[in-house]
Amino acid sequence: MANGDAKRDAAVEKHIAELHVTLKITAAEESQWKEVADVMRANAQDLERAIDARDANRGSASAIDDLNSYAEIAQVHANSVKKLAGAFSVLYGQMSTEQREAADEAFTHRGHNAGKVAKQ
Repeated sequence: MANGDAKRDAAVEKHIAELHVTLKITAAEESQWKEVADVMRANAQDLERAIDARDANRGSASAIDDLNSYAEIAQVHANSVKKLAGAFSVLYGQMSTEQREAADEAFTHRGHNAGKVAKQ
């Protein structure tokens, strides 16, 4: 578990660092960025706990248990997105037009179109 936690933490930190660069966070925005980054870290931990809870019962889980655990993971994810949107909206309001465009690009295209067929 500890190795998995370390990998997850490293992936989250890498994503936070990449977004920091992509969004060109300024010195004046650092305190608000820290709040966004802290929400991202907490969200990752919450999701990992939900996944761990599902995995702990995998051997004895019924179909209903599996569906309920999937619903719990989906709910944790939805709550996490809401928390991130709340924290990020304050920062977004302080950003320059260039930064907002970078944010729009970064959040709009992050895998949300995966599996969708392009319109012809």
